[in-house]
Amino acid sequence: MIYNKIIDVISKRGAAYVVLIDPDLKNENKLEKFVYNANESEVDMIFVGGSLMMDSRYNERISLIKKMAKIPIVFFPGNLSQLNNQYDAMLFMSVISGRNPHYLIGEQVIAAPIINDIGIETIPTAYLIFNTGTKTTVEFMSGSVPIPMDRTDIVVAHSLAAKFLGFKLIYLEAGSGAKKPISNKLVKNICKVVDVPLVVGGGIRTPEVAESLVKSGASIIVTGSVIEENQEKMKNFSDAIHWKP
Repeated sequence: MIYNKIIDVISKRGAAYVVLIDPDLKNENKLEKFVYNANESEVDMIFVGGSLMMDSRYNERISLIKKMAKIPIVFFPGNLSQLNNQYDAMLFMSVISGRNPHYLIGEQVIAAPIINDIGIETIPTAYLIFNTGTKTTVEFMSGSVPIPMDRTDIVVAHSLAAKFLGFKLIYLEAGSGAKKPISNKLVKNICKVVDVPLVVGGGIRTPEVAESLVKSGASIIVTGSVIEENQEKMKNFSDAIHWKP
């Protein structure tokens, strides 16, 4: 199972490194190089997904990624229309930081019978969206009010709720193009009370920031925009995140 592989990587290497590919970017000419670099840079898995589907070639791009990847491909859902049987697993996410019922449970109920029919592995994931100084795509599309970064009490309470509800991952999302990443202090405070692996993404632009988040307690680091801009950075991020020899 993919989830067990994630836990194994965290145990052996200190943390897992994931790169995010958004097929909506119409990036066919870059996908081959992107996936090749991920294979060669000790990336642990690839998250695939985005907030929109801007043309009809989405599934073609998924097929290309799947064909080339030597590492697991995990669906990072933006909406139900992106779901297909080519992924190795999917994050079965609930936006618990918001109060929009559609993304708290509605979309999940609609998707569940299809997921059951496909037989894809699901990884129950609590998704928390943060206010980092700019209105991100995920905030707009989900219709959610993000959690202020400085409200540690609210974040800890949501994280505890995720733990008690049985989620297997807690995803702290600053958003694509965020001005700043999730803070080390916030990660440390969550880890004091929650033993669920923390996924941290958004605004992580240097290996040093990624390493500091791991040392603060993050179990999985996700990079997207920075790698799309410069794929050669993948190995640097991988080396920083995999701190266990």
